[in-house]
Amino acid sequence: MKILFVGESWVVHMIHTKGYDSFTSTKYEEGATYLLSCLREQGIEVTYMPAHEVQVRFPKSLEELKAYDAIVISDVGANTFLLQNPTFYQMEIIPNALNHIQQFVAEGGGLLMVGGYLTFMGIEGKANYANTVLSDVLPVIMQQGDDRVEMPEGFAPTVAETHPLVDFGEWPRLLGYNKLAAKADAKVLLGHKEDAILTVGTFGEGKTAAFASDCSPHWGSMEFMEWEHYSAFWSGLVKYLK
Repeated sequence: MKILFVGESWVVHMIHTKGYDSFTSTKYEEGATYLLSCLREQGIEVTYMPAHEVQVRFPKSLEELKAYDAIVISDVGANTFLLQNPTFYQMEIIPNALNHIQQFVAEGGGLLMVGGYLTFMGIEGKANYANTVLSDVLPVIMQQGDDRVEMPEGFAPTVAETHPLVDFGEWPRLLGYNKLAAKADAKVLLGHKEDAILTVGTFGEGKTAAFASDCSPHWGSMEFMEWEHYSAFWSGLVKYLK
């Protein structure tokens, strides 16, 4: 199985102030390193595209996307796909990358969106996927505005429906999630109170999934990252999309 994993990277600019004087530093981070290693160990071929590369390297055609069995989008907002460099800087008319993803799934590809500050709607609504064509593709209903549910006390998702994807006994605690509801024709496999944490569904000929929490810190707690079933859960979920 071959997947395109998009996002889970960021750049941090810092100001260090020491008395009268200050200086700046910058660091680049990737959050999915451990997850990607788990997937590769389970025989999944992963092409990783950090968030900042989308604007220049995301596949330009449906045919290029069809080289993959599934696409995973994690913590990178819709603007990054919609405002690629040729359009934003040169005012060129180019194909809509999200339309290509929609068609990719309709024709049999898989799509997984993983929660975070810049997926689903995200912080201050900036991820904004509810107002794109992916709102039709994903198996969940997204609310408008900031959809974060912060849980510093932690919460353990509960199994809503017996299924091999989630049958691991007691789940570890997570630190937050994007507030989602399942569509009528989708299945909630994990939940918390009235909210959908893991939802699976279909769109056209393809399979879809939405995991409302994160695959890495901070919502993905250390308890989750060190969970003995972490690798089995993610590799099973990704393989399910084929």
